[in-house]
Amino acid sequence: MYKYKASKDTGSKSWVIQRITGLALVVLMIGHYILMHYHPDSGHTYQAVLARMQFSWYRIIDLTFIVLGMYHGLNGIWNIFRDYKLKPWMKLSILSALIIFGIAFTAWGFNIVFSIPYVN
Repeated sequence: MYKYKASKDTGSKSWVIQRITGLALVVLMIGHYILMHYHPDSGHTYQAVLARMQFSWYRIIDLTFIVLGMYHGLNGIWNIFRDYKLKPWMKLSILSALIIFGIAFTAWGFNIVFSIPYVN
């Protein structure tokens, strides 16, 4: 008789987090679009960005965008690779490359946001 063997590698948690991050990114994107295209003071000059980034709230939004976007995108790429029967060493190589890429570009994004000076 067939007995179900539960697997920790089903990807269900990843699937749920993918949907949550996607929804959060849509909400952030709509807010970003309204702020950048319909707000009268939303210039795209260095001075306008510097003035906007004096509020910690904008920095938090940008950092949230970076983290959610990076997770959502790289998790989506990983899920594409999971659809194929890969050898264990290939899975490990691809996952390692995605993690290294994600950490590097997330750190780069954080560095950019934190390098914007606070002007009194």
